[in-house]
Amino acid sequence: MASAHGTGIKPPARRLTWNDPTVRAVVYQVIALGLVAFGVWYLVSNTLHNLETRKIASGFDFLTREAGFAIGESPIYFGPENTYARAILVGILNTLRVAVVGIILATLLGTIIGIARLSKNWLLAKIASLYVEVMRNIPLLLHLFFWYALITEIMPGPRDALNPMPGVFISNRGIKVPSPTDHFAFDLAAGGFLLGLILSVVVAQWAKKRQERTGLTFPLMWSSLGLILGLPLLGWLIGGAPTQLDVPVLRGFNFQGGATLTPEYAALLAGLVIYTAGFIAEVVRSGILAVSHGQWEAASALGFTRGRLLQLIVLPQALRVIIPPMTSQYLNLTKNSSLAIAIGYPDIVSIANTTLNQTGQAIEGILVIMGVYLSISLSISLFMNWYNKHIALVER
Repeated sequence: MASAHGTGIKPPARRLTWNDPTVRAVVYQVIALGLVAFGVWYLVSNTLHNLETRKIASGFDFLTREAGFAIGESPIYFGPENTYARAILVGILNTLRVAVVGIILATLLGTIIGIARLSKNWLLAKIASLYVEVMRNIPLLLHLFFWYALITEIMPGPRDALNPMPGVFISNRGIKVPSPTDHFAFDLAAGGFLLGLILSVVVAQWAKKRQERTGLTFPLMWSSLGLILGLPLLGWLIGGAPTQLDVPVLRGFNFQGGATLTPEYAALLAGLVIYTAGFIAEVVRSGILAVSHGQWEAASALGFTRGRLLQLIVLPQALRVIIPPMTSQYLNLTKNSSLAIAIGYPDIVSIANTTLNQTGQAIEGILVIMGVYLSISLSISLFMNWYNKHIALVER
């Protein structure tokens, strides 16, 4: 029997009926989209109407006005004469300072504790388990209060500050340390440090490809340390090797000069790192246990030490299990930093709250906070998804 195509006869046109599941799916999606659009329109129009009725100004024009308040901790200069936009920028930078440093330290501490939980040393494994169970079950807010009280109440005042080494003072006002003066050599050293980090990543990629091709390992740790420490030293020497530092000096009731690690920043960082490390430890432990026991036995039979076995065999395979839940912990740490307002650290939430209280622009202030955390969280997710794809197994 000849087909309709072979005889030139056109097949009957497809009839759109409600019994067709494709038609129903399209209709349901159009209805759902319409309901969402109507809900958004209603909320926006109702909000604008209420603002107009109450004579409340809307928009982001307030960002160009003078802030009129000071911020106790700022990585860039900020005075009362600066604008609200600059104040928001300070809050974003302060949040990033906590998030980036906290993620790095929590990853290191959590990895060490996660590996320690699997140690053959009974005492070490039990101590690591106790850490995980205790720290994860104490609310983060209590962590912050504990560390803040420990620093501000137990530490002595500036006049009786601890002086563990020349130029370093520990008191309830924070930790004061010498800082580099405004000299070109220190700028070269900072540039050398960044260049060393970049070159370390490049060398690590090269060493990995070399090992896959030849089976030979490369002393990556020592080469990375040489780049990260040697290039800043070289920049400092090229700049004239200045030795003068801005050393803190006690004047009146506080120290002047040097760099300060404030109690608020230290307490927030300690709380976030110690709390999150307990969760990361479990992620690392589960990732290591997901690696087949045969991999351990094969590596041991080849004469690998336990350290090299973890470094070259187990952890590279465990990363494929570790990365997705680790991403969630990084996001949690970043969002949990919003609790900084409880101990007075000027993060984006604290500064935005001050701004909206002064200007009355509550909706805009909340939108700024939401936008900042959304941007940071999406950036972390994109990077971790890229890295997860980069280390994924590729079938041949």
